[in-house]
Parts: sequence; structure tokens; C-alpha cells
Amino acid sequence: MKLINIGYGNMVSADKIVTVVSPESAPIKRLVQEARDDGRAIDATYGRKTRAVIIMDSGHVILSSLITETLASRINESGGSNDNE
Repeated sequence: MKLINIGYGNMVSADKIVTVVSPESAPIKRLVQEARDDGRAIDATYGRKTRAVIIMDSGHVILSSLITETLASRINESGGSNDNE
């Protein structure tokens, strides 16, 4: 299991990430609000502006203050899933 730092010492499993998206569009804002209402949202921004939304395979939605490009590069550096096996 590879862990990705999503900011401020918070880590998530790289294998469980479905997608990382920008929080600016209306459909993503609705998705985040629905997750908050259902108790599936995890706010890891420490009160800062949300710059990335991480969708997990469990249906949880994680809010991060790091930009999507930073998270994507961290995921890619970790090696992601191992397709060679």
C-alpha cells in the first residue's frame, strides 16, 4: 500500500484513489455537498481554500488544499498501480 501526502501530514492510499479533480465546476460542487450531507466528506484543508477534490473508491470525497497537479505528480511518483505483475 502506497500512501500519498495530500497536505499537512494527511495521507491517503494511492490504490484507493479513483480521480483527482478541481472543485470549481458546478457538478463537483454538488458532489461535494452531497458527500457532506451523507457524511462521506473528509475535509483535509485545515481551513484553507479547497483546491482539489479526491474521489475514493469507497465513495468518500476528500478535500485538499493542494492543487490537482501537485497531487497528480505525487501519485505518479509513487508508481501508482503495478501493471507489470
